[in-house]
Amino acid sequence: MADTLTDAQLTVARPYALDADEVREALRVGADGLTADEAAARREVAGPNLLPEAKRTPGWLRFLSHFNDTLIYILLAAAAIKAVMGDWLDFWVIMAVAVINAVIGYVQEGRAEKALAGIRGMLSADATVRRDGAWTTIAAADLVPGDVVRLMPGDKVPADVRLVEATQLRIDEAALTGESVPSSKQTAPVAVDAGVGDRASMAFSGTIVSAGQGVGVVTGTGAATEIGKIQALVGEAGSLDTPLTKQLDGFGKALTLVILGMALVMMLIGRYLHQMPMPELISATIGFAVAAIPEGLPALVTITLAIGVQQMARRNAITRKLPAVEALGSVTTVCSDKTGTLTKNEMTVRRIVTPVGRYEVSGLGYQPDGGITPAGGRDLAAILAVADLCNDAELSPDGEGGWRLVGEPTEGALKVAAMKGGVTDAGTKRLAVVPFDSANKFMATLNEAGDGARAILVKGAPDRLLDRSLTQRGRDGSEPVDRSFWEAAIDELSGQGLRVLAAARKATRADELGESDLVDLEFLGLWGIVDPPRPEAIEAIADCHAAGIRVKMITGDHAGTAVAISREMGLLPAAGSAGDAEVRVLTGAELEALSQEQLKAVVRDVDVYARTSPEHKIRIVRALQAHHEVVAMTGDGVNDAPALKRADVGVAMGIKGTEATKEAADIVLADDNFATIRSAIAEGRRIYDNLRKSVVFLLPTNGAQSLVILVAVLFGLTLPLTPVQVLWVNMVTAVTLSLALAYEPAERGIMTRPPRAPGGSIISGRELGFVLVVSLLIGGATLAVFGISLARGADLEVARTEAVTMLALGQLAYLLNCRFLTRSSLTVDVLRGNPVIWWSALVLIVLQAGYIYLPFMNDLFASEPLDAVGWLLPIGMSVVVFLAVEALKALRRGRTAAPALNANA
Repeated sequence: MADTLTDAQLTVARPYALDADEVREALRVGADGLTADEAAARREVAGPNLLPEAKRTPGWLRFLSHFNDTLIYILLAAAAIKAVMGDWLDFWVIMAVAVINAVIGYVQEGRAEKALAGIRGMLSADATVRRDGAWTTIAAADLVPGDVVRLMPGDKVPADVRLVEATQLRIDEAALTGESVPSSKQTAPVAVDAGVGDRASMAFSGTIVSAGQGVGVVTGTGAATEIGKIQALVGEAGSLDTPLTKQLDGFGKALTLVILGMALVMMLIGRYLHQMPMPELISATIGFAVAAIPEGLPALVTITLAIGVQQMARRNAITRKLPAVEALGSVTTVCSDKTGTLTKNEMTVRRIVTPVGRYEVSGLGYQPDGGITPAGGRDLAAILAVADLCNDAELSPDGEGGWRLVGEPTEGALKVAAMKGGVTDAGTKRLAVVPFDSANKFMATLNEAGDGARAILVKGAPDRLLDRSLTQRGRDGSEPVDRSFWEAAIDELSGQGLRVLAAARKATRADELGESDLVDLEFLGLWGIVDPPRPEAIEAIADCHAAGIRVKMITGDHAGTAVAISREMGLLPAAGSAGDAEVRVLTGAELEALSQEQLKAVVRDVDVYARTSPEHKIRIVRALQAHHEVVAMTGDGVNDAPALKRADVGVAMGIKGTEATKEAADIVLADDNFATIRSAIAEGRRIYDNLRKSVVFLLPTNGAQSLVILVAVLFGLTLPLTPVQVLWVNMVTAVTLSLALAYEPAERGIMTRPPRAPGGSIISGRELGFVLVVSLLIGGATLAVFGISLARGADLEVARTEAVTMLALGQLAYLLNCRFLTRSSLTVDVLRGNPVIWWSALVLIVLQAGYIYLPFMNDLFASEPLDAVGWLLPIGMSVVVFLAVEALKALRRGRTAAPALNANA
């Protein structure tokens, strides 16, 4: 008889907090599992055990979305104007720029669908299930709530499972919870408010069985699993426009209104004040619009960011979305995962405590480099023998200067400690073993030495070994175990964020080993184990703090471990130092009790968050963004994907990160190193500086040209430039000078200044005034050259050729001014550091010479060859422009310094 349970009846609330029999009863399943008919009926209700595919945006629509930008509208308007003018070559060139811009964005940017596909790829393909009273293998997609499944080492858990049997079962849940070591599983219920990482009675879909075996009842499939909930969070997280996107959009809209307004005013004045003929007025207005529209700006932004992508790739930061390059430069807060990012994700023994002494262990990770100080005697040799022999891990060179671990991280740490102490297993053999069991929390081996002596070696939880110990190895031999001494030592090591394991031994003549033999042990001591911080990450955090960037640790680890690592890394004040009393740490349970408004009130004051879930991470990011913080979020597990997508800049780990995380991220770190984030932020600041320099450089090109035409129309003068000559100046400066500033090296002290304030325009009001004055200078110099040329009797075509040359050379002189916007360019530094400047200048001069002297160019642009005097005047006026702009910069620096001096007085 097929089961007719409803969808609600197939859902068990908080199965981890219920007894296993209660869960089986709720799901109406016995020890023999479901029948094929029951499973089929339930599948009709619950659906397949697959994560639902998100609604995909068609590719053509995603491509067209890249044209939905105000500056691209300006670009298309410029193309339309050129089409009206019949300049089809220029029309197709501008259209090509717009299309290339869209293609780059379409290729570079990853969409949420890819992130969701990455999560779906984590699910298991097959499952071992009990159907009709027999074990069989089926497609994981066919699992239903109530199915009884079996888990073995290496299996990927096929669904959310309430465990009913667990034998030494440990599951790697790092991708889901961020825990750095596999979680031990059991069958007993846990607390109702237990977080995902503390639900020891559950196995979660997509996680991997590290050791042992288990049997469980499926309680959640598809979207109802924990991983399915994370997928839903990724879909709901939403993404934010980067600061640059917002700035360019606002700038483009404002620029459009200004250009249209000025064109209208110019037409009215030309028509009603100077009675200009309508054809001539339309031609002048088109020339003004072509001159004023910075059609090269979208391409300039895209190419500058693309150059930044290449340079960041050399620093191990691979950019998946172009605007993220610049967004990194405006980051105010970095929320970082602990394991593998701030730390090495390689467990290391830091301290050893024996009844005789305390020892410090140097060296990091699985490299057996380092030593143990001070030198120890028999007490140290005994505890290191346990570390080496009561151990299933294997270490071997990886051929690239490093070491490869096969086995569990904690056992790898003990094996390395033994190697550092010079202890090896040479001449010994293992006769029997009691494997680690999560119920007993210890492992024991029976070993025989080369001389035939046998001993039981035990490692495990300190309290369990103390309960089974009668003596300890003192300085003068065996002595009664001092439990109060060991409990104080355990508290001390735990308070330092160390994971504490204990060692014990017992001499024996037995041939076999059982749990009943593990009594009257001799307690040898303790190991303090930690996932050590990356040394370079400590320095990087200090650099971030110097740059005004807050760093917050958000981890799935326990609060004590998180605090200890945070102190060591400089995230929190050292214990007992000034400010230590004000340290606040939020755990997932405490965060759960806060409303979003309450979290918003404290989020900036808390730098360490422990035992967090994916929902907590998104809440933290949103709370920070509510304060207008620009947030970068790092992560490697699928549990980080929603927060990475929500953050202003999502940063995924390239080595240990899951595909889902990489697809959700904007930037992927090829080396999984927090120090790379610091370098990427510095690179982002450099790119933004160069982008701003490029915009400040580009605008006077258009400003000067448009002012020349505007002045001519307003005063009824002969036009110094024809529309086609305006196009020439735009083109020649765009293909030569505009991109040169993208290669500028970083300014001095780039990581000692605070992040720029989010919002506002890409150039400030003061810089806009600067651009206007420079436009007047270059435009005035161009009008002067044009007027002087006509005054000395030159033809109109010659005067216009000199005016075009003045515009080109004036821009070249101004390019040198723009290399250093905050300091003087009257320095030898202006001649070095960026060879692209000089190659651009050479190409500009060659092209301008072709414009002046090549006959076909003379015919195309109505230009004329110049004599020596025709060159001298534009060159001389360009030098005057350079010096005038330097004087203007000095005036601006003086005005900036004055308020600072007054503030310090």
